[in-house]
Amino acid sequence: MGKNKKNKRGVMYSTNPDFEYEYEDNKMETIANNQQNLKVCIDKHRAGNVVVIIKDFIGTTDDLKCLGKMLKTKCGVGGSAKNGEIIIQGRVRDKVMEILEKEGYNYKRVGG
Repeated sequence: MGKNKKNKRGVMYSTNPDFEYEYEDNKMETIANNQQNLKVCIDKHRAGNVVVIIKDFIGTTDDLKCLGKMLKTKCGVGGSAKNGEIIIQGRVRDKVMEILEKEGYNYKRVGG
């Protein structure tokens, strides 16, 4: 047991003999802001609420959460950052795109 059990990602048992655990310290390196190609789309979420979704972030979970927190703070709304996506509550896509542009991110508006 070379790795600490606490770093394992939610798998308790597997019948696959070739299964390898994913450890938290095996993170993808975050690329520079100007090399990111983010997709910014608007969508109806649960209960019909409108949200802005930022997809295709390449980097660590910590950097994703940091960008999400900055966007939520500057827009004055709630949201979440997980699974490579940032969800910002409300119809604030134009404001999100302005912030991404000021921070030097490449982005593309997707959808109507």
